[in-house]
Amino acid sequence: MTLFRYIRAAIAFVAIPFLTLVVSSISLLVIYCFRLSQKKAQIGPQLWGRMICRLSGVKVKIEGLENISRDETYIFVANHVSQYDIFTFQGYFKHDFRWIAKKELFRIPVFGTALGYLGIIPIDRSKGRKAIKSLNRAAERIAAGASVLIFPEGTRSPDGKMQDFKYGAILLAIKSGVPVVPIGFNGTYEVLPKGKLFPESGEAVIRVGKPISTKHYKPQDKKMLAENLQNEVSLLLNIPTE
Repeated sequence: MTLFRYIRAAIAFVAIPFLTLVVSSISLLVIYCFRLSQKKAQIGPQLWGRMICRLSGVKVKIEGLENISRDETYIFVANHVSQYDIFTFQGYFKHDFRWIAKKELFRIPVFGTALGYLGIIPIDRSKGRKAIKSLNRAAERIAAGASVLIFPEGTRSPDGKMQDFKYGAILLAIKSGVPVVPIGFNGTYEVLPKGKLFPESGEAVIRVGKPISTKHYKPQDKKMLAENLQNEVSLLLNIPTE
């Protein structure tokens, strides 16, 4: 890494938490003062994602948007290899969507409050009755018209290769009854792999597959749908899975 790229990477590393706090605060202020809808309030998170990408020298390209309708509700199902999956998708993906976030994040001052106002959907990742209720509530929100992005692997890949999809996220797709759309993140692992602090500049390519109906799937079919989606996502990646 050259000196210039090192300095830019260091600036981006320091700027991310600062930008997160600033955008969270401004979003809360704007929503409270001007009574913006959740959809219009997404301009804040969108700018947040774009600023982080530009500070890091990351160019973003999206392929396959013709496969989806701007007005439809979807569950976007993607591989997860980097924090920049989040930044690139939030900043450049042209579809109204929300995130699903673990409930613990909603306890963080300012940031957690902003998540609630922006329509982020909380999920209980523990086991038992509370988790099932949380999953059902999330499915109801999605069925009511809230598109979301989920990472069925559950965590970032340690080596850039796609891991097996977990069934909890797939069950959410079945319960909601909305179409699922495979998404492939390419290039984000090279920007910032798991365990690394400073991002590299580069190009991220987000590939959008064709929607898959979940109407004919039942909860007991979650393994079948998980395998189908994992195969569809792998077809959108530059690097084949093992």
